Amino acid sequence: MKIFRTSLFAIAISAFMASCGSGAAIVATPIENIDANPLKVVPLTDAQLKNWPAMDLVKDTVPGMSVNKAYSDIIKKRKGTTVIVGVIDSGVDIDHEDLKNVLWTNPGEIPGNGIDDDNNGYIDDVHGWNFIGDIIGENMEYVRIIRKFKPKFEGKSESSISAADRKDFALYQKAKAEYEKEYSEIATNKERYEQIVSQLMPTHQAMVRKLGKEDYTKEDLAGIKNPSPQEQHQIAMLDQMLNFADSVPEVLKELEGGIEYFNGRLEDNFNMTKDFRGVLGDNPDDITDTNYGDNNVAGPDPTKENVKHGTHVAGIIAAQRNNGIGMDGVANNVQIMAVRAVPDGDEYDKDIALAIRYAVDNGAKVLNTSFGKYYSPHADWVYDAIKYAASKDVLIVNAAGNDGLDLDTVNVYPNDQFDNQPEIADSFLTVGALNFKYGSEMVANFSNYGKTNVDVFAPGVKIWATTPLNTYEFLQGTSMAAPEVAGVAAMIRSYYPNLSAKQVKQILMDSGLSVNTNVILGGEVSNTAPFSSISKSGKMVNMYNALIMADKMSK
Repeated sequence: MKIFRTSLFAIAISAFMASCGSGAAIVATPIENIDANPLKVVPLTDAQLKNWPAMDLVKDTVPGMSVNKAYSDIIKKRKGTTVIVGVIDSGVDIDHEDLKNVLWTNPGEIPGNGIDDDNNGYIDDVHGWNFIGDIIGENMEYVRIIRKFKPKFEGKSESSISAADRKDFALYQKAKAEYEKEYSEIATNKERYEQIVSQLMPTHQAMVRKLGKEDYTKEDLAGIKNPSPQEQHQIAMLDQMLNFADSVPEVLKELEGGIEYFNGRLEDNFNMTKDFRGVLGDNPDDITDTNYGDNNVAGPDPTKENVKHGTHVAGIIAAQRNNGIGMDGVANNVQIMAVRAVPDGDEYDKDIALAIRYAVDNGAKVLNTSFGKYYSPHADWVYDAIKYAASKDVLIVNAAGNDGLDLDTVNVYPNDQFDNQPEIADSFLTVGALNFKYGSEMVANFSNYGKTNVDVFAPGVKIWATTPLNTYEFLQGTSMAAPEVAGVAAMIRSYYPNLSAKQVKQILMDSGLSVNTNVILGGEVSNTAPFSSISKSGKMVNMYNALIMADKMSK
């Protein structure tokens, strides 16, 4: 792929000035000598943390995407066309104050009449479709594999398996080993957290009685005069806990949240007896059985906790800009199409394949897929859907995953390139996550990477965005990095609609910024590599540069 050089920026700037009729000079962010930038040594303020993905590497020495600079120097008052972005996720709180005005509304559907007015196969799909109905929790895929093959293979040795069944037997054995490892780790962590809470709670209550307040500090503890031996033990424990948060109640909240998470995994993700799928009434192994789901894209839970992930993703892309509340999404001129297909557990291949096709058929030009798994029994259905999206000029922006792995050595689904084979589509972009700490810690310690199978990097640590019931939170993951890029892609498609999905992908990769700095991978300080070598482009996405390159390419 052709690398974008500094000389091309000058041409692009001239072309852009001619096209927009502006007499003001536009200075592109330097693409070379970024390594000379000083490191940010002062911690970011709370306000800066909430906005860091929009910041500029050169100006702020924070590896953001120069979003603010793009709006102030390039977009200004220019008008773009509306772009529909499909968010295939856990669902979206469509009543959120920062999202309700940026939703896609199906122009061919009359709400609430119980009729498929536009004959697309989905009744009253006003803002999208819910492919998983009332399902919230689900199995991991390897648990489903064990449940499927256990009656056939349990207790048998490889020597007793026929040649025709050995591939399935090997898959069963692999899934079983994965299950046993994961189950043991989760159960152990749950027990550990419960033990800590059982000790911390009475200790904290005793200190509240001693100091007369809940939110005591390390200084308050140090100020206790002549503590008894028991109090010395309590002070030591509480002082240690305050290394993890600003107050002990916050620590307890985190621990209790962890216990809830572990319980959910044990009760749902690893459940060997419950049939979660049965409520839908479909056959998940039949891609032609499509008459299922409903139009409730916010899911069945009135607390909407189950759609936090999708709501956060939607806000990163398109939370209404400049409305004086909450936060600003990356893109303007965007309508969010909510496609609910991802439960708390592993998604079904069938739901993902149909979700991609639904979004494509109903006008989405960018899709965000912030999910993934390591087993995919019907991967061919998803591959066919990805190819279909490519044939309809739709860009898919995909999260790389959060296990700190080299994706050139392991498959994570969905993908467009497996076992180092040629790409199946030229409009599928996989995104790793950046930290806000420019330098050796720039890559998120959880982010997957890969010279062949990850395309670019973008902000994914401590990302402030919309969460259900008109709230906002920091979340992190490659799940957050992908929508940052989806937002940039939507901006390119809005202002340069003549560019193809393939060209938009090329722009996002070629126009980014790169550094030669060695970065820590997978959180292992002994595992380092030059940033330029851990993705196909070797770059971090930059919206300012991307728009300049798009302007040149569109001529």
